[in-house]
Amino acid sequence: MPKKVLLAPPENVMVRCDNLVKIYKKKGGKRFPSVEVMALQGLDLTVNRGELIGIVGSSGSGKSTLLNLLGGLDVPTAGSLFVDGRDMLKFGDEELTRYKRVSVGFVWQNSARNLVPYLTVLQNAELPLLLSGFGDDRRRRAEESLEMAGISHKKGSLPGQLSGGEQQRAAIAVALSGNPKLLLADEPTGSVDSKTAKSVLEAFRALNRKTGVTVIIVTHDVNLSKEIDRVVAIRDGKTSSEFIRKKIDAVSLEELAGAESAPPEIGGAHEELAVFDRAGRLQIPKEYLASLGIKGGDKVKVELDGDRIIILPRNP
Repeated sequence: MPKKVLLAPPENVMVRCDNLVKIYKKKGGKRFPSVEVMALQGLDLTVNRGELIGIVGSSGSGKSTLLNLLGGLDVPTAGSLFVDGRDMLKFGDEELTRYKRVSVGFVWQNSARNLVPYLTVLQNAELPLLLSGFGDDRRRRAEESLEMAGISHKKGSLPGQLSGGEQQRAAIAVALSGNPKLLLADEPTGSVDSKTAKSVLEAFRALNRKTGVTVIIVTHDVNLSKEIDRVVAIRDGKTSSEFIRKKIDAVSLEELAGAESAPPEIGGAHEELAVFDRAGRLQIPKEYLASLGIKGGDKVKVELDGDRIIILPRNP
């Protein structure tokens, strides 16, 4: 059988994951010394260039694993992953290093991962440029990134002299200094109060509008619902549903992330879309099945009724 050729996604697509799988091996007990954990189980996701989206999911759902794969910090076990038109599974060590330095920027929840404590804010923004071999113009580029992140007035300060929100803005500036095409943020507002979180999220929105950088934010932050139009929910290592907001409204993403299904529509402002994977499989909320007395492994009847697909419990 001829080998399947993977075609690069269209130019307007920044990220495309097809049937993405990640398996970790963990130390087990005496009987089973090694245990395999499937963090991603065939995840499909497409993110357009210049889009700002949120990723939510309960602990262990696979959202942080996805972010690590997109950032080049880990490699998939199977499936395909294209970023900026390039197949990341074909990256060699040198290309992967350059990708992490140039093409992608990270903002972490813990400021210690974002900022070197004994360097000023400006020096922190210059550091990625220095490591990438940027020329004499790196000071100007670093100052531009500080200006875009709204933290230029603190460029001479050390990270310990900044508030939580200022530290996150400085972290955004550091991530932007290399002019990345993709900006990844892992719980960027998880350690600040709601007022500061709103300010940080507005910084992401402003940067997205001004520079066109694609932004993917993993979060449990309830304020994110007011700032982002598209939110993707991951459950059990797969994309389970998406939430498209027709207008700004508030919804508890913390509730959404831990729920087995989506919260109900709020004021008609939210449209929940279930997602079929490439094999045509669909995740059905557990409480829907429980209401019909359907358990995992049970056989059901599937019928086509006009423009509807109906799932019925099998008669005893």
